[in-house]
Amino acid sequence: MRLPVLSEEEMDPRQQELAARIAGRRGAVRGPFRVWLHSPEMCERAESLGAFARFDCSLPKHLRELTLLMAARNWDAQYSWNAHVHQAVEAGVPEAAVKAIAEKREAVFDSQVDQAFYQFCREILDEHFVTDETFAAALEHFGSKGLVDTIGALGNFTMLGMCLNTFQVDLQADKEPPFPDISGYGRVAAADRPQP
Repeated sequence: MRLPVLSEEEMDPRQQELAARIAGRRGAVRGPFRVWLHSPEMCERAESLGAFARFDCSLPKHLRELTLLMAARNWDAQYSWNAHVHQAVEAGVPEAAVKAIAEKREAVFDSQVDQAFYQFCREILDEHFVTDETFAAALEHFGSKGLVDTIGALGNFTMLGMCLNTFQVDLQADKEPPFPDISGYGRVAAADRPQP
């Protein structure tokens, strides 16, 4: 990691309070929280938005996990992907869709609702805009609250990916690199990528 990990002794009372809250909710202070604790007010707000996006928003669990994977792949955030890929599959995201997202191919879902959700997320992440047709289909399935929660979740997980990559938060040594075009914190030239 590019910033030092703060020990409890190095933290001021505000940082200690936040670290205890994060550990209580998430089991430990790890990953991006080690970065965000350097700015306690940012940490508090990021943790609150992240908790809402992961645990409390109106989307079903498998779609909350899907937004995380899509944003992680969009930002090539391996730490985030590795931390959640199994949770996404356990929550009901099909393994074939997960593999397609990792390989930057179009994912296909059996559920019309999940396909509409994926298309909505893909368009905003890839194109930065959403077509009227895609918006209408997603709105029909998720309503205005669901779409606002989706954009909030994607925004949160985008911030997460940016944080992980900028500060080079430790990659899990026991995990295979999930993306064929990324190694460590950089792109792999096409000629150097493993061939299927």
